[in-house]
Amino acid sequence: MKTNKLLLIILFLFSIHSFSQPKDKEKREKIRSLKVGFLTTELSLTPDEAAVFWPLYNAFDNKQNEIRSKKTKSLIDKMDNEAFAKMNEKEAFALLAQSESYDEDLFQNRRKFISSLKGVISPIKIIKLKKAEDNFNKKLLQQYRDKGPRK
Repeated sequence: MKTNKLLLIILFLFSIHSFSQPKDKEKREKIRSLKVGFLTTELSLTPDEAAVFWPLYNAFDNKQNEIRSKKTKSLIDKMDNEAFAKMNEKEAFALLAQSESYDEDLFQNRRKFISSLKGVISPIKIIKLKKAEDNFNKKLLQQYRDKGPRK
């Protein structure tokens, strides 16, 4: 249950970043570089592993962000519309199906990524990757909370 809440919060943070202003691009790049350093340390990648791992990971991460952005934009477009208040069951069902489709795309992208990693790093490191990603996101969220609301 905690994982689901955390994933929802992370999705929200990524969606905020996907609609942010150009100056926030620097912040995203800083976060990305911190994430690279964190994952490298946590996974203890050898130079040979890192040379193959990072292009795969970056392609995966970019695709995940693209899917999340499409999902968020789609939902926001529907919810910002005045028609949202007048949505009928059929329209709500279609919106829910679309959301589930995006979730399936995220899952399939991760599945494909993990499959591509099996010959690159050990299964233990693949498991550590998921844990490291979760830990990084927790730390990022905690720093955001500690910083407090912006004025």
